[in-house]
Amino acid sequence: MRDRMWLPVGLCLRPWELSDAPNVLVAFTEPLMERQGDAPLTTVEDAENWIQRRRNQWHQEVAYSFAVTDSTNTALGSVTVSNLNHQHGTGWISYWTASTARGRGTATHGCRTLATWCFADLGLFRLELGHRTDNRASCRVALAAGFAAEGLQRQKLAYGGVRYDVETHARLATDP
Repeated sequence: MRDRMWLPVGLCLRPWELSDAPNVLVAFTEPLMERQGDAPLTTVEDAENWIQRRRNQWHQEVAYSFAVTDSTNTALGSVTVSNLNHQHGTGWISYWTASTARGRGTATHGCRTLATWCFADLGLFRLELGHRTDNRASCRVALAAGFAAEGLQRQKLAYGGVRYDVETHARLATDP
């Protein structure tokens, strides 16, 4: 299984390394990112633990999380496939980028490459993702990465006492 993939735009997907912890911490201290973590991230140790959980999932073959890096090997964001169901050939895609990498195609190129890897290396057929309907940037990433909009999950997420609708997208191995 390939664990490092170069993208034609000078980016690379590779597994997370503990040396990425300072970049993860900076990314997760941004207000837009506070909901993206599976645990609070306020120290470098928290970020190292976040990375170690990703590495453990990789070794258990339950999820594959890649750092999206630039030519200097600096982590700019993340793309992950999780909720793998090999019987049905499905997986769930998630992604984020640090504020310094937004608007440059980092997430779009990362998602496209991850999808290709999932279809070729994991043998998956259908990849799904979802985003809050008020997150237009995430929708643009999904569409640009080839994920067709499929529907609306009403009031699926709750943050701070407010419920949010989620738009779902999917990409099939047979899609162009």
